[in-house]
Amino acid sequence: MSWHSLPLLMRVNGRPVILLGEGEAADAKRRLLERAGAVVVGEDTAAPLAIVAIEDEAEARAAVERLKARGVLVNAVDRPALCDWTLPAIVDRDPLLVAIGTGGVSAGLAAALRQRLEGLIPADLGARARALFAARDALRARFPEPPDRRRALADAMSPGGPLDPMGEGDAAAWLADPRPAPAPSFHIRLTSPDPDELTLRQARALANADAVHHAPNVPPAILARARADADRIPCDRPPESGLYLEMAG
Repeated sequence: MSWHSLPLLMRVNGRPVILLGEGEAADAKRRLLERAGAVVVGEDTAAPLAIVAIEDEAEARAAVERLKARGVLVNAVDRPALCDWTLPAIVDRDPLLVAIGTGGVSAGLAAALRQRLEGLIPADLGARARALFAARDALRARFPEPPDRRRALADAMSPGGPLDPMGEGDAAAWLADPRPAPAPSFHIRLTSPDPDELTLRQARALANADAVHHAPNVPPAILARARADADRIPCDRPPESGLYLEMAG
């Protein structure tokens, strides 16, 4: 299972970004760049990134070729095959940013999802993120081991928990008594190789596991739902504790 792109968040504040083109598309990209603090420049300026928002096909391709020849990473508006990077639809809850990307194939779909998420994600979620960042030293003191800290946060942020992102979580109240979550032990017998058929409980266990023990027949698409830094350990029988996945025969 592979991605068409690696999602990244790049700081461009105070840095030059080339923007070529005129009209509605170029104006929209200029607003996004300026909102991120980028310095919008022309083609003759040295910059790591460029956006080509030129309508004429031949002119746009020529500009893309010139820029790529200089080692500049290019976003070519409405031409996904020419793009080194793409701009996602963004839900802004500063400092929290939710980015929805389709690799440039459907900006309309990304925009529709953004509008849906705007109504679901609380307006004060950014302030809650700042409160947790401010309390990071207290959290590290309370939970010195990263797995314990991760489990405590995951438990608090679960649906209905004191830090539920979709609820009205009070970080200050939770931080006064952040109860540790016990180390989970799950034996999951999967009935489908389709990752979209994972139950909420199963998906949460995969997302929080530090190591995933699994039978050899568990599909890679299922294992991909675990954290990228979680160990994948093939084995024929469940360990004494931890997460074990097997497929139903």
